[in-house]
Amino acid sequence: MCVSYDATVNRPSTPGLRAELAECVIRTDTRVSAFACACAPGWSSIDVAVQSASEPVPAPEDHEGAAASLTRLELSQIRLVRASLRPGLLDRSIRAMQRSVGQWWILAATSRLRKVHGRERLPAWDPGGSVICVANHRSFFDLYVTTAELVASGLPHRILFPVRSTFFYDHPLGPFVNGAMSFFAMYPPIFRDRKRAALNLAALDEVAALLRRGGFFVGVHPEGTRKKDDDPYTFLPAQSGVGRVIHKARVPVVPVFVNGLGNDIVRQVRGNFDGTGRTIHVVFGAPIDFGSLLDAPGSPRTYKRIADRCLEVIGQLGQEEKALREPRSA
Repeated sequence: MCVSYDATVNRPSTPGLRAELAECVIRTDTRVSAFACACAPGWSSIDVAVQSASEPVPAPEDHEGAAASLTRLELSQIRLVRASLRPGLLDRSIRAMQRSVGQWWILAATSRLRKVHGRERLPAWDPGGSVICVANHRSFFDLYVTTAELVASGLPHRILFPVRSTFFYDHPLGPFVNGAMSFFAMYPPIFRDRKRAALNLAALDEVAALLRRGGFFVGVHPEGTRKKDDDPYTFLPAQSGVGRVIHKARVPVVPVFVNGLGNDIVRQVRGNFDGTGRTIHVVFGAPIDFGSLLDAPGSPRTYKRIADRCLEVIGQLGQEEKALREPRSA
């Protein structure tokens, strides 16, 4: 849904699918970001780059290059998922599959290792509202396990996880894996190439718009990428893009700290059944109180402070988990 068009430039001379691309200039607060969007009916902003909200907006001459960098495969896969976001039978079917098969296998694969704490802190789920979940990031599977638990507690929403575009959107097997593993939860794609930075800010605002529409659950990592050292209780710097989405969406934000998951899915599942896996602790917190931050004018500084607040609360949950994991002294 491209809004506040300041300029539209079609270039019919561009061959093939790129002839469909138009340049949409979208106003966001006091800044103007350009988002190169396909103007085919029903198609809209595509990217949530949570690490890029504080980066300089590219000059106008760079925008068309960002649009042209999208391949036919990327566009087709993006359109596939976007079609499923429209209210209707397809959307209802995917929601049902996410809440059943999509979560059953995750719960089964971690059943002997998973310890969940803080369920009593979770809010009552409102099917007509939306929720953001913020989690630390040490494993590819942090949000899978977290969301499976939330679905078990009654979460009724359509589930979305912003994901790096590599493989899921630039490989022919991407849509199959996305559909088989998560029923198309891995959306929107995050393009790390700086040449595509023009796609970022408008897409952050689109995710916020989906959340405001109601009926969505979006899981994000304030750190933006996995922390790969041996200390699970410290974090990478918070990225302001998460704060931007929170500030604009104005929906409950549930924090969680996860520790014990690996990154090898075969070893992780095998460890659940042969007793060699580590205990997985999942600690939920109450919805985050941002105080006056949400009332402050939107700005990179405000967004960064909101993201920092998320990591502060996640860190407190991490200390709870540490106390649970460490043996009690006699």
